[in-house]
Amino acid sequence: MQQIPVSLLTLVAGVVITLFSIWVGQHHSLLPEQASQQAPLVDGFFNIMVTIATALFVVVEGTILIFLWKFRHRKGDDTDGAPIEGNLPLEVFWTAIPTIIVIVLGIYSVDVYGRMGGLDTHNHAPSHVAQMPGTALAATLNDASGMEMAAPGNEPEIGIGAASDRPQKPADLAVDVTGMQFAWIFNYPDSGVMSSELHVPVGADVQLNLTATDVIHSLWVPQFRLKQDAIPGIPTKLRFVATKVGTYPIVCTELCGGYHGSMRSQVVVHPPAEFESWLTENRIAQQELKQAVAVNPAELSTSDFLAPYAQKMGVETRYIASLQQSRVKSH
Repeated sequence: MQQIPVSLLTLVAGVVITLFSIWVGQHHSLLPEQASQQAPLVDGFFNIMVTIATALFVVVEGTILIFLWKFRHRKGDDTDGAPIEGNLPLEVFWTAIPTIIVIVLGIYSVDVYGRMGGLDTHNHAPSHVAQMPGTALAATLNDASGMEMAAPGNEPEIGIGAASDRPQKPADLAVDVTGMQFAWIFNYPDSGVMSSELHVPVGADVQLNLTATDVIHSLWVPQFRLKQDAIPGIPTKLRFVATKVGTYPIVCTELCGGYHGSMRSQVVVHPPAEFESWLTENRIAQQELKQAVAVNPAELSTSDFLAPYAQKMGVETRYIASLQQSRVKSH
């Protein structure tokens, strides 16, 4: 019986491995659902990496198994193996292939980052910033601790900005995000609403302006495939469009202290009308809360304010007044 040529076997194996790797790359189910316009771009890049990794795994592990079987020790065979010292073509091959793969993936990743808007932001160096040889730009405003920092309004723009097809278009909604140990605070400057959760309308172009009060934090929404650091003294931004109504987790992915694991929140994506309703309700509620806390107590003197509590404790009002007078004299 005529033996099948090795070249034909190699060709068939290559076709089978290629088809199998492509199928795995498209059906791996390793990622959560897509909920933003940026998610398909990231998933496409990830799927290609899974396809390549699957092909390399099958080829390497398959070769090991074939060689284990083909060159296994046979009973009665005590001879030495062939004295092979090296194979230059093989070494060039297994060096060139990974090099080409890494270069292609690097170029593709830059393209994906650009289409997400990461290359549309610009670092505007203020006039008082000096270029240090061999280092990054250093700003020169002294803060309270003596460190050099950039002046407000002149900070470099860092992060994922507008989409590449509309870099000058303002966002539909801007939200100021503050990271602190160990919570996220979301402030809507146009409406005065502050929340511990991020609420956005579906389909809206949203820009988050991030900062931190203490250490570096990192805001990550897995379903959006987006992550951005919040850095003390250096504003960063993250721009996205949510495409699916729902509630998704927000996770801090930068180790920020002992309770880092509990620094979580969520982003709630509303239909547009529902978002406007949420915004209106919270604006009214927070305005009423400010009036109740900050205005009403100011209408009463200290003695009058404490009088109901003094009566419950059995303390006469005149004692409260005398204590207040003593405090005023001492100052």
